[in-house]
Amino acid sequence: MEKKTLGTTIAALRKRNGMTQLDLANLMNVTDKAVSKWERDLSCPDVNSFPRLAEVLGVSTDDLLNAKTAHAGTESNGPRETALLALKCIGLAMGVAVVALGSMGEIGLAEPLSPNAGMTMLGIGLTCLGISAFNKKG
Repeated sequence: MEKKTLGTTIAALRKRNGMTQLDLANLMNVTDKAVSKWERDLSCPDVNSFPRLAEVLGVSTDDLLNAKTAHAGTESNGPRETALLALKCIGLAMGVAVVALGSMGEIGLAEPLSPNAGMTMLGIGLTCLGISAFNKKG
């Protein structure tokens, strides 16, 4: 099945099965207005109703749920993209930690940050940023 929004998937499957919105609504024990909102991606069926909805539309729940969300820019990241994002966050966090701990030590709010510890933290951060930079999708 071609990837599209959940709403367009529901509408296409409903039409493929020769049903009106009212027909689907009656089978799902909801109003036709609810079905209309699903199909326009203004709302989503209750999570507990997905098995029944898939059954009524003649597909597996996996096929039904493989539709993309309607919100642009929120496409789900795979494990690779998530790991690269985590590396960037670690790099940023290490830099911020060195600056914050160094500043706190200078004004007496914490033990001064040793040069060795600061360089180690910066090294970890730069390594993480380097790994993420060299592993971008081309």
